[in-house]
Amino acid sequence: MSFSSDEVNFLVYRYLQESGFAHSAYTFGIESHISQSNINGALVPPAALLNIIQKGLQYTEAEISIGEDGSERVIESLSLIDAVMPDVVESRKQQAAAKNHPIKNEPSNTNGDDGALTLTNHTEPMEIDGALEIPSSKTTVLRGHESEVFICAWNPTNDLLASGSGDSTARIWNMNDNSNSANQLVLRHCIQRGGTEVPSNKDVTSLDWNCDGTLLATGSYDGFARIWSTEGRLVSTLGQHKGPIFALKWNKKGNYILSAGVDKTTIIWDASSGHCTQQFAFHSAPALDVDWQSNNSFASCSTDQCIHVCRLGADKPTKTFQGHTNEVNAIKWDPQGTLLASCSDDMTLKIWSMKQDTCVHDLQAHNKEIYTIKWSPTGPGTNNPNAPLILASASFDSTVRLWDVERGVCIHTLTSHQEPVYSVAFSPDGHYLASGSFDKCVHIWNVQTGALVNSYRGSGGIFEVCWNHRGDKVGASASDGSVFVLDLRK
Repeated sequence: MSFSSDEVNFLVYRYLQESGFAHSAYTFGIESHISQSNINGALVPPAALLNIIQKGLQYTEAEISIGEDGSERVIESLSLIDAVMPDVVESRKQQAAAKNHPIKNEPSNTNGDDGALTLTNHTEPMEIDGALEIPSSKTTVLRGHESEVFICAWNPTNDLLASGSGDSTARIWNMNDNSNSANQLVLRHCIQRGGTEVPSNKDVTSLDWNCDGTLLATGSYDGFARIWSTEGRLVSTLGQHKGPIFALKWNKKGNYILSAGVDKTTIIWDASSGHCTQQFAFHSAPALDVDWQSNNSFASCSTDQCIHVCRLGADKPTKTFQGHTNEVNAIKWDPQGTLLASCSDDMTLKIWSMKQDTCVHDLQAHNKEIYTIKWSPTGPGTNNPNAPLILASASFDSTVRLWDVERGVCIHTLTSHQEPVYSVAFSPDGHYLASGSFDKCVHIWNVQTGALVNSYRGSGGIFEVCWNHRGDKVGASASDGSVFVLDLRK
């Protein structure tokens, strides 16, 4: 048996990524030269480090529990720290030998019946009706990426699905029913080195379509934002950030792109020229997310625990919100641009208004970090004005919560996932919510009742879920390099 430090470093890097320690993973990846290793990340399953540690723990327990005569003895389970301490292991062996209680293995009485399919998590078991499972005939699995696929997004006008991966490519998949064109376009993210273009070997971290679906913007760990045509042609490269880009958004008008970077700055780019229009350096730590309030004002959040509201042309924030006690992972304006929601590693969800300095609501119900939030496309100023406005939050506590923001109360807690939930997305009519988790499952929920409507188990942990513009297909991207599309049409 042999293994290299590169292999150990890669598993640690993946563990940090999967656990939500994105910035620790980035720093560790740089220091351990992960990008220079020849390990194909797409072939490494999720939770690989934990699985191999668990096997090592089981082996150590087996060493203690199996006597020299082959008999099996009852022992108390080992903690991981106990298992790496030779004195503790030797002491346990002696205790087990002294007790010497053999265990008789009884055959299980299942008669070949697997029983009902149940999914359990930290709350209570929830039985999944087999009829809820989306059949493989309604699923299209798209393969081509060579590493984790962190993000995906549907074109707002047709069924082109974009995806971004750790293999330093984005891809555009043509899922239109009458398509005769190539199934996938590969958008290679390259950098200039020695007068030639070479692959950047950096993750594509973010992507966003403009409002009319004619252009796709991508952000990368190589520090560049790029604009692409729907045919896969590189239109322009936007270079001003000093380090990875974590988030990137078009404004509704489509004339500006907004980006957030590890260099603590946010930038508004002129989409037609590709030039930096204004760079904002108000954060004291990496900027994690941005969201437009209007065509020329936006909010940004950071690991510095602050939220700034900024306006194009202004040399200081128009508003600063403080109250979170840990890094702020995501921010989202409601459909009218009136209320701003934020979520944090401090396990809280806060609602802010430009009319006051303190938060309108401080929503405390999750018991682990909240990774992302989404507003429903409902209420005043939307295509569904008569439906109530709802906020969804996704957490590492394996739950999704739906909130009535006006009253500041949780109306549903969705508890079928077994691992951290990385993504949630509302259908265009606001009737359904899709959620994706590292348990490899995508669930579709009825927003009004909180009932589970559909479920699909993929082959890798789910990083992102998204709905097409008609609301009849859900796209998802996964840790094993797969992208898949669920067709929800009857």
